[in-house]
Amino acid sequence: MEYRPLGKTGLNVSVLGQGGAAFGQQYGAVSDREVLDCVHAAIDAGVNLIDTAAYYGKGTSEEFLGRALEGGRREKVVVCTKACRLDRAVFDFTPEGTRKCVEGSLKRLRTDHVEILLAHDIEFATDYEYVFNETYAVLQQLKKEGKARFIGMSCYPLPLLKQAIERCDLDVVISYAHGNLFNTQLLSDFMPVAEARGVGVMNASPLAMGLLTNQGPQSWFPGPPEVIETCRKAAELCRGRGADISFLGMQFALALKQIPCTLSGAARKSELEVNLKALTAPVDEALLADVMKVLDPIRNRTWKCGNWPG
Repeated sequence: MEYRPLGKTGLNVSVLGQGGAAFGQQYGAVSDREVLDCVHAAIDAGVNLIDTAAYYGKGTSEEFLGRALEGGRREKVVVCTKACRLDRAVFDFTPEGTRKCVEGSLKRLRTDHVEILLAHDIEFATDYEYVFNETYAVLQQLKKEGKARFIGMSCYPLPLLKQAIERCDLDVVISYAHGNLFNTQLLSDFMPVAEARGVGVMNASPLAMGLLTNQGPQSWFPGPPEVIETCRKAAELCRGRGADISFLGMQFALALKQIPCTLSGAARKSELEVNLKALTAPVDEALLADVMKVLDPIRNRTWKCGNWPG
């Protein structure tokens, strides 16, 4: 396993991080045993960063992870959790709500602190000034109290995430769906700003919310139909060559050297093993070139998310 520095935190994190959304049944039912086996196998393979959130399964992901990290495994990993988002359409960025959310997360995770604490999906806030002032202030206070070693924010729109690191003294951020086969704006538009400020960056959703899979995205995917259709054609091309676009997509994302850690939401050991294989298997360069051509019409295409205009 390769490790990279996470900004100025002093943490060296595995290039492959374990995302916990699937632990919370976000993509179908998964058992406690499957999660335990997956987390244990990930740690044994050298994965040392696990990301979860109060939102994932309304706490189920954190509960599963808390149990999985018992028996001495908690000390082996960097745990990142996220507050302020409680359900698909329920958010609370108030200091009181944030603190209450974090206290619940720590209880479910069976720990007295997390290494990284983020305000989750800030694009859904109705007042970004409030987030940059009031929400940020409570994150700072929780850090001072030792409930989090490092703090940050996550969101989809890169311009908003850029504002967050310019306005607040953040340690870590999560960007999603901007470091993948058809969108590399995370590298071109964001990383220079983050690196100048010493902010650690995690790349989430390297398969673009399911677009870069044979199954396609969930029914609630907010992007335009042409993005879905173009990605479907790319997946079809891969299948025709005896390949899987999700594997190629993981290979591509994990090879982005500028990004400290890419998060993938495997919930079963078999899924984790595919991601681990993507770390070392040689890329089919001819296939990659052809897939890139198919994806060219939607290159760096984004969609509206939350209350951010654009």
